[in-house]
Amino acid sequence: MAEEGTKALSVLYCGVCTFPPEYCEFGGTLTKCKEWLKEEHLDVFNELYSEDSLAKATEGLSLEAQEKVEREIQKLQAKEANKAEKELKKKLASKVVVKRVERSKRKHVIAVSGVEVFGIDPKKLAKTFASKFATGASVTKNAEGKDELVIQGDVGDEVEEYVTSLLEEKGLDGIKVERTEDKPKKKSQQ
Repeated sequence: MAEEGTKALSVLYCGVCTFPPEYCEFGGTLTKCKEWLKEEHLDVFNELYSEDSLAKATEGLSLEAQEKVEREIQKLQAKEANKAEKELKKKLASKVVVKRVERSKRKHVIAVSGVEVFGIDPKKLAKTFASKFATGASVTKNAEGKDELVIQGDVGDEVEEYVTSLLEEKGLDGIKVERTEDKPKKKSQQ
């Protein structure tokens, strides 16, 4: 049983790095965290980052130690910014491939690859396509060892539209959705 007079503790978490604001400096996104904290919780921002609180926190450190701490923080922030930039470039360089594969005379499947790069779970997408198009959809590994979504039926146009709209919802308008067609090689008559 809880004692009388005890109440639940409410903890504030950063909207950027999800750490408590006191620990944002260890996350590598300190500048974004500071901006968020200044907009959302000005009193906490002033408590942590005002001139008086910063001076009080560093008064025990020598001038050399203060400079060292500042350099380390700047290095960490630069490293995190470079990492985010590389990730964004990788996403922008990637593309989603919607391939129409002929199985037999009039039977086709649609193979979709490259969606996992953009944070879209292929298994959830397979389930969505299965119910949306009333057809079979599964996730398999392609020749490169990456996940590939296989949808039965000739629904390439609808799949392309849906994937494009899904990417636009995530704010990835510039991502290319490429359509290809894969026909099996015909057996030679002898």
